[in-house]
Amino acid sequence: MPQTTTDAAVPVAPDLFTWPADRPALIAAKGSDGKLTFPYRRHRLVNGVREEQERVELPRRGTLWTFTTQAFRPTSPPYSGDDDASTFQPFTVGYIELPGALRVEARLTEPDPDKLTIGQEMELVIVPFAKNAQGVPTVMYAFAPATSEEAAE
Repeated sequence: MPQTTTDAAVPVAPDLFTWPADRPALIAAKGSDGKLTFPYRRHRLVNGVREEQERVELPRRGTLWTFTTQAFRPTSPPYSGDDDASTFQPFTVGYIELPGALRVEARLTEPDPDKLTIGQEMELVIVPFAKNAQGVPTVMYAFAPATSEEAAE
C-alpha cells in the first residue's frame, strides 16, 4: 500500500515503527522469556533484575479484534493533533491482533464503523499526524483494511 507521507516527515515518537521504510513495521521488545511488549522499551525489570530486551519487528498484517469511534477530541494526555474542537473529525480506533505476537491499539484509517467488522484483515500504514515543536511534519502508525490485492503479497 502506498504511503501518504513525505520523506521529510518524522515519527511522532521514537522506536514506534521503522522509518523511513517502504514496508514499515511496528517495533516491539522481546524479553528473555519470549514475552513481547509494544511499544519498544530497551530494558525491563524481571524479578528485580534489569534486563535488556531484543528489538523485533511485528507482523504488518493482523485482524481487527475490536473497535470503537472516538467522537470527541481527546483532552488528556495532551492530544497533539493539528485540529481544534471546531475542526476535529471523529475517527475509529481498535485493537489489531497480530499473529504470533500480540494485540496493539491503533487508529484505523476507515472512519465509518459500518465498513469495519471484527475479524477483518488489516494492514499497517503510516499516515500524517501533525507538526512537532520545530514545525517538522510528523507521522504515526495506523491500520487500514487490507484489500485482496494486498493480502496476496
